[in-house]
Amino acid sequence: MSAMPSNLGGMRRKPRQVRSQERVNRILDVSEELFISQGYATTTTNAIAARAQVPIGSLYQFFPDKAAILQALAVRYGNLLYQQLTAIDEQLPLLDYINQAIDTTYRFFSDNPGYHAVFMEVQGTIRELEKIDEAADARLTQNLAESLAKRSHNLAALDCQAIAFVMVKTIGNLLWLSLNQEKTFQQRLLIETKRLVSSYLQSYFPPDHG
Repeated sequence: MSAMPSNLGGMRRKPRQVRSQERVNRILDVSEELFISQGYATTTTNAIAARAQVPIGSLYQFFPDKAAILQALAVRYGNLLYQQLTAIDEQLPLLDYINQAIDTTYRFFSDNPGYHAVFMEVQGTIRELEKIDEAADARLTQNLAESLAKRSHNLAALDCQAIAFVMVKTIGNLLWLSLNQEKTFQQRLLIETKRLVSSYLQSYFPPDHG
């Protein structure tokens, strides 16, 4: 799995030993729980360290502040979604492949409610999170553009890049916005997202395209 750029994530230093990685994972897991249950604004690094059962000094060895923990969580979420999306079989017919990508994204949001709950609270207030989100979308866009290029010899590289960009932004934003809706309407928006993307794709890849 391709990782996020190393300059993103806000960590003071990366864990190099298994024990250190386990400690960082515990800090992130606990932070996610507290950010969801108590809110990001009211959660303190002291509370995180206490719940994670690590000395506060150990927490600060890896994270200079609470915002850095949130950034590391954002990178972890982005890596998890990327891993799930790139596991989809690229040999599938294009529309099946894209529908699976849409379902996977929707399921990711559903399986990780903290992703929406936490980041809605801080949306637009931490520029570093926007950079992480942009990097995650850029990585998905590049991956999808390469997949599209393999399916058509008639499209230029710029065409594939533009199509992939539109699709990543459309799918991500529509499904993100759907999370604020009642469950039944969420399902309807999932269907409409597939309908929209399918119509868009067929303008470049006709139904009889291999």
